[in-house]
Amino acid sequence: MLIIVGGLPATGKTTLSRLLAARFGGIHLRVDTIEQAIVGSGLAQHPIGPAGYAVGYALAEEHLRQGLTVVAESVNPLAVTRDSWRDVGVRAGVVVAEVEVVCSDPVEHRRRVTSRSVDIPGLPLPDWQQIADRPYEPWDRPRLVVDTAGQQPQESLASLLGRLPGDG
Repeated sequence: MLIIVGGLPATGKTTLSRLLAARFGGIHLRVDTIEQAIVGSGLAQHPIGPAGYAVGYALAEEHLRQGLTVVAESVNPLAVTRDSWRDVGVRAGVVVAEVEVVCSDPVEHRRRVTSRSVDIPGLPLPDWQQIADRPYEPWDRPRLVVDTAGQQPQESLASLLGRLPGDG
């Protein structure tokens, strides 16, 4: 199964993705980690453009073809990136679940933005204004929405598990 997790920064994507990967014994593939590795190599500087996503698509497809569940996490702000993730699952012949993580409480979301710490050395975290100004296209197809506002991570996971297709 390919579980595609997207949403704005500081909504809870990483925490939920880690829990999902552990629940399914799968791979947590995080585009931020890939992008920071590319920057760390000296080949690029932030923002690096589509390179992190392209590497993510290739790694996800390879892992899926080995029979592993992949939880692919990224902001996934554009229809083209969403389509590309879905195409990976289709090519690999697996069930695909698209998940959008939101935090509907702007006060809580802003608190998360200002209180979080960097978990990938060297990764620049966006501030509240950068997140508010970030291009983020509305989703044009059904997806599973998880609203993390007022929830503990395990509650968010539980709210999603029963809605996942296939092996969910």
